[in-house]
Amino acid sequence: MSFRSYVSIALLAVGILCGDAVAAAAPISQSTIDGVVAKLKALRPDLPIEGAVAAPIAGMIAIELTGGNVLYASNDGRYLISGDLFEVGDDLVNLAEKARDEKRRELIGAVSLQDMAVFPAQGNRKALITVFTDVDCSYCRKLHLEVPRMNQMGVEVRYLAYPRGGLDSPGYAKLVTAWCSTDRPAALTRMKRGEQIPAKTCDNPVARQYELGRLAGLTGTPAIVLEDGRMLAGYVSAEELGEVLGI
Repeated sequence: MSFRSYVSIALLAVGILCGDAVAAAAPISQSTIDGVVAKLKALRPDLPIEGAVAAPIAGMIAIELTGGNVLYASNDGRYLISGDLFEVGDDLVNLAEKARDEKRRELIGAVSLQDMAVFPAQGNRKALITVFTDVDCSYCRKLHLEVPRMNQMGVEVRYLAYPRGGLDSPGYAKLVTAWCSTDRPAALTRMKRGEQIPAKTCDNPVARQYELGRLAGLTGTPAIVLEDGRMLAGYVSAEELGEVLGI
C-alpha cells in the first residue's frame, strides 16, 4: 500500500472516530446485526457469510466472509464497505488482518500433529512454521529445498496438504499417496524431486486440510503460517524466514 493510501485511511479514520454522531451512537443489538445479515443473504444468497459482530466503529457492523475478508455495513443495512479497517494510534494497525491471523492460529492449532508431515528442528527448537503445500508447484519445490537449512536454524517445518487443482486433480491423488506412505516426509521429499511413487490410498486428512486452507484464506501455494497466525504467501528463503522470526 502506498504512503498516500495510508494517509487517506488515517484521515478517514480520524474523521470518523472524532465525529459527534459516532461518539453518541448507541450499541448495536444482536437483532439489528441479524437483520442486516438476513438482508444481505436475501440479496446475495451466494455470499459466504461466516458471522457478524459490532465493528470497532460505532454504528457499523463487521461481517466476516469465508477466507477472512470482511465487509462493514451501516446498522440500517443501507451502506456496505469492502476492505480492511485500520486503527490509528502510534501506528496504523490492520484490525481485519489481526482477526485473520487469530483465526488461522486457531484453525491450525486444532490440527493433530499426526495429520501433518513434520520436518523437526535440529537441536533446540527455536520456532515452528506450518506450510500449506502442493506436490507439483514449482515454488513449493523451491521452498522444500530450504527445509534442511531451516531445520539447522532450529525451525520445525510442518506441512499441510493443499492440492491447488482441487479434490479431483492429479495433485490431490499425489498428496494422498504421500500422506498414506509409511514415511510421509520421505515420500513428500521424493515427490517434490519429481520421482514417481506407486499410488496409495487410505483414510487420510488431505480433503480436510484443503478445506482448512480455504478457510484460512489461501490464494495459492506455498503458504507459510507462523505461530501467531501471520501468513507469508509464496517462496521465502531460510535466511529471509530467519529475519522474520528473529532467529
